Amino acid sequence: MHNKLIRDKIIDIINSKKEYATTHVASESEYKIKLREKLLEEVGEFLDDENEEEMADILEVLNSLCKSRGWDMKEVEKIRKLKAEKRGSFDRRIILDET
Repeated sequence: MHNKLIRDKIIDIINSKKEYATTHVASESEYKIKLREKLLEEVGEFLDDENEEEMADILEVLNSLCKSRGWDMKEVEKIRKLKAEKRGSFDRRIILDET
């Protein structure tokens, strides 16, 4: 048993292979939980194999997380930019050793 969130077209792919899967549509609360689990899964996959495809999967989950909470990704990006202006980004690769 998988009990995990899958992309919308995965069932079509499974059916096209003449395989069978049982599914259900998540409630709003279950969906939010499963999105968080999916984010952890995708970040883990990225850490195991750092590549653009894994990063794209993370971004897809982040996009869905924002939608599920009624947040606009453009607004989130705006906040990110404001924080970068105020506090900086990570481009200079500074490591804090001690304070």
